Amino acid sequence: MAKTATGIKILSNNRKAHFNYTVEDTLECGIELQGTEVKSMRNGKFSFTDSYARVKNGELILYGFHISPYEFGNIYNHDPTRERRLLAHKQEIKRLQRRVDERGYTLVPLKVYLKGGMVKVLIGICKGKQTHDKRQSIKNKDLKRDAEREMRDRLK
Repeated sequence: MAKTATGIKILSNNRKAHFNYTVEDTLECGIELQGTEVKSMRNGKFSFTDSYARVKNGELILYGFHISPYEFGNIYNHDPTRERRLLAHKQEIKRLQRRVDERGYTLVPLKVYLKGGMVKVLIGICKGKQTHDKRQSIKNKDLKRDAEREMRDRLK
């Protein structure tokens, strides 16, 4: 959990999303949480690798976002896999809806972080990568790692 100079505490990054999709645009959204969900998220007890968002009845809904029940909670703990509403302006939701209606675009959560004590989700408008694009990403990552290793060895 890294804390940046701007008061943002990153809870988690979705590295799998950057491998499987090309991110074309991003949008910061709030997330509507219930009861002890915020405490579970602050403890890092959540998973969003297979989650996605959709526009349903003019609202932005997040599916597949798993928040484990708070261990010190009571009988009023939340359902771990319930649908959660994302908070965004109506014009932004309409813009996202138009982009998603295009073929091949989906809304994927890229990052979850705390900003001013509030939990925020960075949603990306993504297009799925083909297999050859994924191979190219792996190749670029390997080349970058090798170049950094060479630079480190030369400095020694």
